[in-house]
Amino acid sequence: MNPNGKIRKSKEKERKKVEKKKLVNPRALLENFIIKVFAQVTSGKNMNTSFKAHTELSSHITNFCNPNLPKNHEGSWTKGSSSWLSKHCKKELKNRSRRTSVAISMSSSGTKNRVETAGGNKGEGLTYKDAGVDIDAGSELVRRIAKMAPGIGGFGGLFPLGDSYLVAGTDGVGTKLKLAFETGIHETIGIDLVAMSVNDIVTSGAKPLFFLDYYATSRLDVDLAEKVIKGIVDGCQQSDCTLLGGETAEMPDFYAEGEYDLSGFAVGIVKKESVINGKNIEVGDVLIGLPSSGVHSNGFSLVRRVLDRSGLSLKENLPGSPVTLGESLMAPTVIYVKQVLDIINKGGVKGIAHITGGGFTDNIPRVFPNGLGAVIYKDSWVVPPVFKWIQEAGRVEDVEMRRTFNMGIGMVLVVSKEAALRILEEGHNKNSAYCIGEVVSGEGVSYQ
Repeated sequence: MNPNGKIRKSKEKERKKVEKKKLVNPRALLENFIIKVFAQVTSGKNMNTSFKAHTELSSHITNFCNPNLPKNHEGSWTKGSSSWLSKHCKKELKNRSRRTSVAISMSSSGTKNRVETAGGNKGEGLTYKDAGVDIDAGSELVRRIAKMAPGIGGFGGLFPLGDSYLVAGTDGVGTKLKLAFETGIHETIGIDLVAMSVNDIVTSGAKPLFFLDYYATSRLDVDLAEKVIKGIVDGCQQSDCTLLGGETAEMPDFYAEGEYDLSGFAVGIVKKESVINGKNIEVGDVLIGLPSSGVHSNGFSLVRRVLDRSGLSLKENLPGSPVTLGESLMAPTVIYVKQVLDIINKGGVKGIAHITGGGFTDNIPRVFPNGLGAVIYKDSWVVPPVFKWIQEAGRVEDVEMRRTFNMGIGMVLVVSKEAALRILEEGHNKNSAYCIGEVVSGEGVSYQ
């Protein structure tokens, strides 16, 4: 805890009762609390959440925090496209390709030509590792930790609780914060923070219950912190979870003046019989992609290196787009919770991958049983202009792009053929969905 007492907590009535007891069973306490929370959530009742702190910041937070908020690299394949996918998704793929052509024709011809030749100058193209991020090192660390904590490795951690699982996730927004400092766009960075955690736990089929945040800075700027917390509240509202509390830490000489760091923690719940774990995935299942808003919150170390090379200002327009480069890069991460839970409730979902660091190449195989992989039809959705700019300006190879960025697809659902038809049909009316590939025998991800 910060020695200055900068802390925000939630007070529950039950807590006072527990403190009167001399002996407390921690697990029983946790179970009782979660059961009550889950009962309130499922009954549609609101959880009352209050914050208490001895700083001016807490009063600003209270104004905005509505207390009634309720392995692998590219590989080869032993099997090709199934006849089912060709028959039922051919029209869908054709429509997507037509829209891709229209989108390209709308951008400048110079940009189009450069994008088509991007990555051709080998030896000059930037990589994520060049920017200081080693994905392989991160994977190795997870492998080592797994020896000490065997439950680690999924998108969220599962804790058994009666006939349910608590699903927990934690994340930050990485060096996207650097762009927030440069652009002055702080109102939506809190949405990114919530999205990164709740999107992880929903991959198990869990409904988010509550969220906590950690805000650290060199010197507390109340107005700036207020903007950030407002975004966190917005993210919680979008995901139907409660902002339960958080920590504000002032750390002089640790952070640069005017800068801050964020971390978030989300907990959700899912019935054991309903957990999505990928074990029933089989050859021929369909990959459904849900569109992203852009870069989301991964790959910004490489983005910033590309920015330096391009010489463009964040205030200049993104080539082929009416918005500025800064606005495009700072577009908040999509929160998929409501859409994904709605799809899950209608059946047929076998596995879900949140496309974050590692892109398609590393994240999709995480949900597959041994011996299965995926083929992705790369022309089946429209790649947002920001990715084309990144690839052209940084001369980034296709392989590197697919292992670093979401390329316009932020969430991938592995579903039965019947469910795929339903999702695609419903996607035409509200939330978009794309048929982007299928499950095949083999390992890794292949692109056609």
